[in-house]
Amino acid sequence: MSDALFLAKHQAKLSLTVPLTSSKSESNRALLIQKLGGNQASLDNLSTARDTVTMKRLLSSDDEKLDVLDAGTVMRFMTAYLAMGSTQRQITGTPRMCKRPIKILAEALNDLGANISYLGEEGYPPLQFEPFQSQKTNSLTIPGNISSQYISALLMIAPTLPEGLTIHLEGEIYSRPYIEMTLNLMKHFGIDSQFEEQSITVASQNYQANSYTIESDWSGASYWYSLVSMASEAEVTLTGLREKSNQGDSAIAQIMEGIGVKSVFTDNAVTLTKCDHKAHMVIDFKSCPDLAQTVFVCAAVKGVSLEMTGLESLRIKETDRTAAMATELAKLGAKLEETKPGTWVLTPMPKDHVITAPVTFDSYDDHRMAMALAPVSMLCDVVINEPEVVVKSYPEYWDHLKMAGIQITEK
Repeated sequence: MSDALFLAKHQAKLSLTVPLTSSKSESNRALLIQKLGGNQASLDNLSTARDTVTMKRLLSSDDEKLDVLDAGTVMRFMTAYLAMGSTQRQITGTPRMCKRPIKILAEALNDLGANISYLGEEGYPPLQFEPFQSQKTNSLTIPGNISSQYISALLMIAPTLPEGLTIHLEGEIYSRPYIEMTLNLMKHFGIDSQFEEQSITVASQNYQANSYTIESDWSGASYWYSLVSMASEAEVTLTGLREKSNQGDSAIAQIMEGIGVKSVFTDNAVTLTKCDHKAHMVIDFKSCPDLAQTVFVCAAVKGVSLEMTGLESLRIKETDRTAAMATELAKLGAKLEETKPGTWVLTPMPKDHVITAPVTFDSYDDHRMAMALAPVSMLCDVVINEPEVVVKSYPEYWDHLKMAGIQITEK
């Protein structure tokens, strides 16, 4: 793929059925559970995302040194898996991945009895693992506002520990739906757990060899909600989605009711059509931070002002997503700013703002930047730099936009 794609302004009706990619969040959890259960479980509809391909490759590798590339979920899940191993291993990633913190997870695993050390800066990958000897404790206390992937990683290895594990979460619990997704998937594969108030308990037990079909990706669905909202006319059906979903990002259906999209669910799909939108919304993203960029862009174009909280984790993703979005939205005349610690305000594009030339957006080596900004092509001509970044979670994205009739050419 070229270094940039040109998306021509799309004025025709959006009318199609989209065969969405499947959830990498579910896929990566299911793959680790499958491995921990002795590779007996049967998994269908695994994601084609590079993160999932990487997860599958590393779980089947006997190499001493493993490279997760830029996959944060894979780094966290593989760290927990390797910590319980019987051989000496190492794990690393891209330069950006080696700047993303992992100390809380590594230290929690060491408290359990692992022997993890840092090969570079303390608290960050790359990591060195020595063979696991014996369990030192069956109880951990960690902050509830950390990445849910740390908590999910610990939960998935918990049944394999001789004494099981109880995790006490201190303070407010962020990204709770992702923790519940993990527990629900574990339950599907035979694992009982108790999540009461601030504590989660998982006894020592065996994963069962059940089968599971991965749901389509609600994060990927969010970009179609944005496209429908910005389009002049639209009726788009997204397949493989469940109204009662394990995925926290299914919250996009409710959020987008306020930004101009109605959802109608059938047995295995949701159909999106346009509806009226609000002038102002207050949104807490702590349970669904991956939706934030999509909502920023859509609200900016639709004239919806936002007051938002729960965006803290965006600073340590593939890029500093709040800073990157503030820069890119300014190209549309919109403003994203932190008005006080933890509270962000989006001021949308002025109604009289006229765009005559193509708007060029940078991707910051972040798949969600590229996919969130592409729907602006419903408003004007757009250039997306580094378009290949979408392979991380939604490799078919540009092909699916072409299916929708959007004219895309390489620059």
